[in-house]
Amino acid sequence: MKIAVINGPNLNMLGDREQDIYGNKSLEDIAGELKETFGTHEIIFHQTNDEAKLISILHDLNTTVDGVVLNPGGLTHRSVALADAVKAVSYPVVEVHMSHVLARENYRKRSLVSGACRGTISGFGLNSYALGVESLMLLLNR
Repeated sequence: MKIAVINGPNLNMLGDREQDIYGNKSLEDIAGELKETFGTHEIIFHQTNDEAKLISILHDLNTTVDGVVLNPGGLTHRSVALADAVKAVSYPVVEVHMSHVLARENYRKRSLVSGACRGTISGFGLNSYALGVESLMLLLNR
């Protein structure tokens, strides 16, 4: 199984930014842990701070992956274009967030992307990514 883990704006700063919320592990650390945990599957990673590039990545993967785990970062709350891109692809997408977004600022409680995804996992720190991959695998094995 080939799964892409795609990360949006500011997630390249994990490990340095707001460690009280996101912890001290980098995106590279997360990638390494997922590859180790799900070693029998091909896990590829992308990160961009650019909304258009994020949409292009989703489009470009349309025929090359079985599914996507997506952490859209701040685009979660404002990007209709990203939600439309998720709706346009043929593979399932599971949205993940490390923090419990519903317990944070009011503007974070509305996701434009969630409704386009097969499901959302939020609030489990680094484990949100592993839970996202596991959930995606369950969806794909049905």
